[in-house]
Amino acid sequence: MEKNILEAKKAYDKSYSPYSKFAVGAAIKMKDGSYIHGANIENASYPLSNCAERSALFSAYSQGYKKEDILSITIIANDDRPISPCGACRQVMFELMPKDTKIILTNLKGEVKETTPDELLPYGFILDNDK
Repeated sequence: MEKNILEAKKAYDKSYSPYSKFAVGAAIKMKDGSYIHGANIENASYPLSNCAERSALFSAYSQGYKKEDILSITIIANDDRPISPCGACRQVMFELMPKDTKIILTNLKGEVKETTPDELLPYGFILDNDK
C-alpha cells in the first residue's frame, strides 16, 4: 500500500488548483505493474474543471487500458480525514472499474480508508449488459 500512496502523492504534486487551493491526486495501479496518475485540474470556468479520479481513469482508457486491467486506485488530498470522491467521480469509478476494485482513500497525515465502487455508490447507474 505504501507504493500506492507514494504514487498518489506524485499525482497530487501535479495538481493545478489555483482557485480552490485544494490539490487532489489519484494513482491507478494496473495489472501490468504500471501506475496511471491523475490530478485535479481547475479552470476559471469552474464547471470545466476535472477531478483527479476522473483524470486518471480517462487517461488509463485513453492509453488503451480497460476495466479488467485495473487493480486499485489510491486518492490523496490535504484534508482532515481520508478524501472522499465526489458524486460524479463515484459514478465514473462505478462504471469504469471492476466492482471489487480496491479504492484507497487517504490524506497527507497517512490516515487510510479502504472501500470499493459498490460501497461508494451502491445504486450507481449501469448499462443493461453490465448487470
